[in-house]
Formats: sequence, C-alpha cells, structure tokens
Amino acid sequence: INIMLAAVCAEGKTIISNAAKEPHVVDTANFLNMMGAQVKGAGTDVIRITGGRRLHGCTYPIIPDQIEAGTYMIAAAATGGDVVINNIIPTHLEAISAKLMESGAHVVDGDDGREFFMRVSCENRPRAVNIKTLPYPGFPTDLQQPMMAYLTKAKGNSFIVENIFENRFNHVGELQRMGANIVINDRTAMVEGVEKLFGAPLYASDLRAGAALIVAALSAEGRSEIHNIEYIDRGYEYFEQKLRALGADITRVEE
Repeated sequence: INIMLAAVCAEGKTIISNAAKEPHVVDTANFLNMMGAQVKGAGTDVIRITGGRRLHGCTYPIIPDQIEAGTYMIAAAATGGDVVINNIIPTHLEAISAKLMESGAHVVDGDDGREFFMRVSCENRPRAVNIKTLPYPGFPTDLQQPMMAYLTKAKGNSFIVENIFENRFNHVGELQRMGANIVINDRTAMVEGVEKLFGAPLYASDLRAGAALIVAALSAEGRSEIHNIEYIDRGYEYFEQKLRALGADITRVEE
C-alpha cells in the first residue's frame, strides 16, 4: 500500500511484482482510482501504476475489516455462543469460515437486502483442526493467534504453522498460564486440547495476541485480567462494548 501511495505521486510508470492480494490492498487501489489515479491489477500478483496525475477529493465507503469480523466469529465459537455479525463480505471470510466449520461450528452467511451478515454458533466442544497461515486468500496470519486460543479446548491435537511472520507465538506462554497445553517447535505449534481454561492475570504482547487472550478469557473458568490493552485498541474499536452487548462480562479498568 505504501508503494502504491508513493507511485501515484511519482512521475512515470511503477510496477509492483509479487503484490499482496488482500482485500484492503484492492480497496486502497479502488479508492485511489476514484481520486483520479491510474492503478491496475490490484488483487493480482502484479500492480501497475501510472503516476503523476492530479488527484481530487472523493467520498468513498471503505470495506469492513475481515480480521475484526473473524475475531468475533472465533469468539462466538469459543464461548459456545450464537452470534450474528453484520456488515461483512462473505468471500473475505472464506478461509476462517472453512476452518470453523471443520472444527464443528455452524457458519451461515446471508443477505438481509441491505448488507451481508454471518451467523456463527457452536453447541459442542470443537474438534482439532490444522492451520497454515498463508497470504490471502489463505488463512490470515492475523487470525492465527485468536484461532489458537479457540483450539486450546478442542478435542485432539491441532497443528498450527506460522508461515508469514516470525515471533507470532509470543502469546503461548499466557495461554499456558491459563492451563493450555501447547508445544512450540520453530514455526509450528502443537495444541493438545484441554477441557477447561482457567482465568489468570495476562499480558498482551501485541495486537492479535491481545485479541487471542480476550478470546481465551471469555471461554475460561473464572476471572482474567488482561494488561497492555493499548495494543488491542490499535485494531479493535469499542471492543469491550461490542462484546458486552453480546453478553460478555468484560470491563475496562484504569490502572
């Protein structure tokens, strides 16, 4: 995205090879084009930009955040809830939907005539599934940590391979503090499901780790305290208010 932003201001043609295909990349290209830029190929491996054009203002509706929606989907399944998530794009959530259904959750999308929605419920203990993070449209690395929190209580052993980023298992120690059984070997985590997690004082190390700890705390027995929530605020607006509206017992406390 940063290269695209620079390229529309630069004179001449810019070609981005091995480009990311994530929805927000395509959305940024569409936004720039509406402002008068010439960006072609977003959503493919190669993006071509003809720069130097004068841009103008516009009104543009941004797409919903599929990572936020995916986090609520996982939280619904982890707590045995029945939740409807509105204002989503189902095709952006296919990877997470598939894994939740493989684990035994019920996932149904629909259209109420105004917007698309997703309904997620899970009545029984989930089944173990294997996860490999991949560039879009594969399973998103930003949902690996919340998904691991969900799988800590699954029946059987789940294997999670992190192919995108290093040091994305920093949350494992906190989950272990809650009673999770997780073994790390390089980029692979083996999660042996346990029947229960237990509340504990927890410390978020990054944005998605914080989301994972909230998912784990919601599904755990007893009370948890999650510190360093400023990480979580970077990616989730009104997170605790939305969860509280769904029935969660969650409160922000000033330290």
